[in-house]
Amino acid sequence: MRIGALRVAKTPARGSLQPTLPPWPRNISDHARLQSHTIRTSHNYRQSTTTAWRRLPKPASNPAKHQLPRPISTKPLPHRRGPAFRFFYRAFAYTGAFVLVVGGLIVGFFIYDASTYREDLSYSDIPVSTEALYPRKGGPKNLPIADTLVSDDDSPENSRTKNKPKLVILGSGWGSVALLKQLNPEDYHITVVSPVNYFLFTPMLPSATVGTLELRSLVEPIRRIVQRVKGHFLRGEAVDVVLSERLLEVAQVDATGEQKHFYLPYDKLVIGVGSTTNAHGVKGLENCHFLKTIEDAGKIRNKILQNLEDACLPSTSDDERRRLLSFVVSGGGPTGVEFAAELFDLLNEDLGRSFPKILRNEVSVHVIQSRGHILNTYDEALSKFAEERFAHDQVEVLTNSRVKEVRPDKILFTQKDGNGETITKELPHGFCLWSTGVAQTDFCKRIAAKLQVQNNRHALETDTHLRLNGAPLGSVYAIGDCSTVQNNVADHLVTFLRTLAVEKGKDPEKMHITFAEWRKVAQRVRKRFPQASDHLRRLDKLFEQYDKDRSGTLDFGELRELLIQIDSKLTSLPATAQRAHQQGQYLGRKFSKLAQAAPGMAANEMDYGDLDDAVYKAFEYHHLGSLAYIGNSAVFDFAGLSFSGGLLAVYIWRSVYFAQSVSFRTRVLLAMDWSKRAMFGRDLMSY
Repeated sequence: MRIGALRVAKTPARGSLQPTLPPWPRNISDHARLQSHTIRTSHNYRQSTTTAWRRLPKPASNPAKHQLPRPISTKPLPHRRGPAFRFFYRAFAYTGAFVLVVGGLIVGFFIYDASTYREDLSYSDIPVSTEALYPRKGGPKNLPIADTLVSDDDSPENSRTKNKPKLVILGSGWGSVALLKQLNPEDYHITVVSPVNYFLFTPMLPSATVGTLELRSLVEPIRRIVQRVKGHFLRGEAVDVVLSERLLEVAQVDATGEQKHFYLPYDKLVIGVGSTTNAHGVKGLENCHFLKTIEDAGKIRNKILQNLEDACLPSTSDDERRRLLSFVVSGGGPTGVEFAAELFDLLNEDLGRSFPKILRNEVSVHVIQSRGHILNTYDEALSKFAEERFAHDQVEVLTNSRVKEVRPDKILFTQKDGNGETITKELPHGFCLWSTGVAQTDFCKRIAAKLQVQNNRHALETDTHLRLNGAPLGSVYAIGDCSTVQNNVADHLVTFLRTLAVEKGKDPEKMHITFAEWRKVAQRVRKRFPQASDHLRRLDKLFEQYDKDRSGTLDFGELRELLIQIDSKLTSLPATAQRAHQQGQYLGRKFSKLAQAAPGMAANEMDYGDLDDAVYKAFEYHHLGSLAYIGNSAVFDFAGLSFSGGLLAVYIWRSVYFAQSVSFRTRVLLAMDWSKRAMFGRDLMSY
C-alpha cells in the first residue's frame, strides 16, 4: 500500500531470507544506524537475496520529500569462471582475431595482385617526331644529334617539357639520384645517361660479397626514379664533351653489338660519373679483385666459394689448402675493413655447418694498411677499438706496410721493423681485394686535358657553386667522387681587396683595412667559401694575431698571410656517398631556384654574369658522421662524438643504412635478407 510519498514494504513471510527494512531515519544518527544495518544485512544474505537496495543517500533538508531507493536488479550475480576457462577463452578469441586479420590481408593481397595483370591488348597510336627517328648530323665528328627523343611525345607531361631547358645528368649514383629527387618535373627536359640502368647502394656492398644480403637488395631501377620527374634515360657511356657547342658525345652498343656514337645537346650538364680504383703504380693488379660495382661483388662471392670448394678436394695438398684459404685485403679504409669483417663472419658462423671443420682452423684473413692505423680518418679511439676487435677475431692487421707487387699466388710488400728499417715480406694468398683510394675515369681525364685550369690529377676541380672550373659559366657542373671543390681563398684575395679598394677609391696593394673593414672582408669570404666559416669565428683574435706592427690595421701582406693560413686548414671533401648526396640535393634546389627566376631574368634580358651566385648560396658540406661494421660490432663517429659497441651497435648501424635506403622496395628486401640470415644462415652458392 502507499501512504503519502512513502512505500511500505509488506512483512516477509516466515522463513523468508529477505532482509527487513528498518524504520525511516528521523535524524542523522538514525541514518547512520540504518546505513550500517543495510551493509550488514547485504553481507549476510549476498548469495540468497532477491532484491538489492542502493545505499541510502544522506537525508535531505526536507525528509518528507525523500523517497526510498529503487531496486537495481532482481537477477542473481553471475557465476565466476575458473582461470583455465578464461585462459582458453581468450586464447581462442585472440587466435580467431589473428586468423581473420591475416586472412583478410592475404585475400587483399591476391585481389591487388590480380589487378596488376593486364589483358587489354589494345594500344593507341603514339606520335613520334620525325626528328627523333631521323636526327640531323653535326658537330666536330658529324654525328647524329639527338635534339628530340622518341619518348618526348609519350604523354602530355613529356610534351610540355619538350622545349624546356635541357638538363643532362651523367651517372646513376648517389649524387644523380639525390639531384633527381629534388627537381620539379615541369622545370627541365631531363635526360640521364649511364652505362648501367640501376642505382647501387654502395655502403652495403661488402655484405653482398658473402651472402649476407642478396645483390638485388642493393639496387633500384633508375628508370623508376627518372619516371618520377618525367625524365628520359639512355643507357650509354659518355665519351667526350664539346664545350663550345654544348654537345655531349655518347657511345652506345646497338642490337648488333656494334658501338654507335651520337651527340646529346644540353643547356646544363651535371657530371656524376664516379671514380675508379687507384692503382698507386703497383704491379700485378690483374690478380686482384675490386669492389666498386655489383658485378665486382658477384665475382668476389664466386671466388670465395670456389676457394672453399677447392680446399675440400682430396687432391689438394696442405700448403695449397692454406694458400687457398688465405684472404688478403689491401687497404684499411671503411670498405676494406667492412669486407674483412663480413668475410670473417662468413668463415666463423657458416663455414662449419657445410664444410669440413679443418677448413675453419686453416683460414686466415689479413689486412694490409699503409698508415699507422686502420680507419685512419676516424677518431683514434675507434681505430684502436677496431684493431683490438680484429685481434680478438684473429684477423691480422699489418700497418705501416706498402704493397709492391701482387702475384697470382703471393703478395710482396714492404714493412718497417722496430728499428725503422724497411724490409720486404711476402704473403701467400688465394684471394686479394684491392681497396686503396680513387682515381679519375677516362672521361674525366679527357675533360681535364681540354681545360688548362684543371691541375688536379685525381678529380675535376669545381668552384664553391660546383661549376666546373674552365667551362662556360653555369653550363657544366661536377658532383661526387669525380670532383673536388677548390677553395683557394688566398687566390681570391685580390678580388676581395679590389672591390673594397674601389669602394674607398684606393690602390689595393697600398690599402690598410681597419677591424670594421676586416669584418666585411670576412663576411664576403664566408659567402664565397662556406667551408671557411669555422676558421673565421673569432675575428678579433685573428685580427690581433696578424696585426704584427700593432697599428690597428692590416696591410696587404698581413691580410694575405691570414687568408693563406685559412686556406691551408681547408681540406678536400671526403669521397663518400654522404658528400655526393648533399651535392646532388644542393644542385636540385639551386636548379629549381634558377627555373623560378628564369622568366624574370628573361624579361630583363639577364642572360650573362654569375647567375648562380645571384640566385642561390654557395655549397656548404655538413659532415653528419661516419660508421663502420667490424664483425658483430660497429663504430660510430658523429660530430666529434665517437662510440662503439657490440650487437646493439650493429643494430643501430643497420637501422641507419635501412633508413637511407632509396626506396620502400629495397627496405623490404633488406629486412627479408637479414631475417633469412638469422633463420637459415648465409647462402653458400655460386652463380
